[in-house]
Amino acid sequence: MTAGGVVTSAPLVLIDLLTEQGVTGTSYVFCYTPLAVGPVAALTENLAPMLKGEAVVPLALEQKLQKRFRLLGPQGLTGIAMAGIDMAAWDALARSVGLPLCRLLGGEPRPVPAYHSLGMGGAEAAARDATESRELGFNTVKFKVGYPEAAGDVEVIRAARRAAGRSLGVLVDYNQSLSVPEALARCRVLDGENLVWIEEPVSADDFAGHAEIRSASHTPIQMGENWWGPHDMAKALSAGSSDFVMLDVMKIGGVTGWLRAAALAEAKGLQVSSHLFPEISAHLLAATPTAHWLEYQDWADPILQEPRKPRDGHITPSSSPGCGLDWDESAVSKYLVR
Repeated sequence: MTAGGVVTSAPLVLIDLLTEQGVTGTSYVFCYTPLAVGPVAALTENLAPMLKGEAVVPLALEQKLQKRFRLLGPQGLTGIAMAGIDMAAWDALARSVGLPLCRLLGGEPRPVPAYHSLGMGGAEAAARDATESRELGFNTVKFKVGYPEAAGDVEVIRAARRAAGRSLGVLVDYNQSLSVPEALARCRVLDGENLVWIEEPVSADDFAGHAEIRSASHTPIQMGENWWGPHDMAKALSAGSSDFVMLDVMKIGGVTGWLRAAALAEAKGLQVSSHLFPEISAHLLAATPTAHWLEYQDWADPILQEPRKPRDGHITPSSSPGCGLDWDESAVSKYLVR
């Protein structure tokens, strides 16, 4: 549960990119609602004919797909489909040369600091979740907030630290649920709680609003998971909207979009964190100069042969060729939506 809506399931579209050389690149995309699974799957599959016979050159494929959707736009379902194909192409390329993706990108499979991303269930649930997160090895957690009164937000934070220790690092995410005046008031209240950051207090496309909040808040402001590509990111950075950068590999444009976004962040001296997709995000952060935090969610674990598991509050990228996404076919059959 979030202040911006309820997510009751993890609707995923799995993508296999088959090549004539017998190498298969894999990826998945998160559709947020089951209503989008069919359209995203159909759109992705409909792109297959225009890719048939093309070399697995991600930059060239990205340009071809961007041109195809120039008039429709590179965001929403089209952006999701293009990013899924891009991720699968990079996976295939890394597998073809026998390298983990991070090594192909110039990095190494090193442990990446991770926080446990939690929901919104009140103070009692926060205390329980924080304790369980500590037992899993996390020293930092994120809570969804945006209760009717600011006191509810504060109580969640304090309950978690009473249960799991005062040293517990805490981030909060409003999921775009506040107006700018409300956000300014709540940030003043939260400034005394020693938070790592406050995430998306207002609408994700309100760059000016985020900039106003950032200038008044002593706590760092985080945004970026809803940027549709590096161009959105550039506009947000120009407005001074965020102290940090959070990239969603699916929305930012796949691996190709991430690399461009990471370059923008480095030029501005901004630390980069990930949103969802811990398996591939671990590789990307390991190759990102200003890497910050990985958001850990285990939503895809049930269908993976070797899920990434936290250890001492870190996630280490798979050392096998590609992104480390290999389907557990029996589990896929179990969860398949027909």
